[in-house]
Amino acid sequence: MQKSLEQLERFEWPAPPADATGLVKAAHELRKRPIGSLNPHELGRLIGQDIGLPWLLPIAVKILRETVDDQRLTGFYDDDLLTAVLTRKSNVWRSHPHLVADLKEIIPLLEDISPYIQADIQGFLTEAEI
Repeated sequence: MQKSLEQLERFEWPAPPADATGLVKAAHELRKRPIGSLNPHELGRLIGQDIGLPWLLPIAVKILRETVDDQRLTGFYDDDLLTAVLTRKSNVWRSHPHLVADLKEIIPLLEDISPYIQADIQGFLTEAEI
């Protein structure tokens, strides 16, 4: 987890255009950082843009699993990271069936999920049918 996405992918993106959005600039910068140093918000930003999924999805699912008890204890759960993970397309899930199984174990443990997240969960369950 000391390597960056650029190192793992063996591809360096060209610099973003000067008028690029904040998201594009952030994605370029985050690809240069060791993946082990990325926080859940940063992981969610990259995953939401389908960047580095083979390396970042396992980390994100691990975080979601490790923090599921926090939701019961504190009422807080990283919905942004959860949404970024759940909203990937079916081709992603076909390539990562073990992550589908992990998420299917995590989802029932969540309580008081907003209707927006419920919709993402249903979309995931539909997309993840493999």
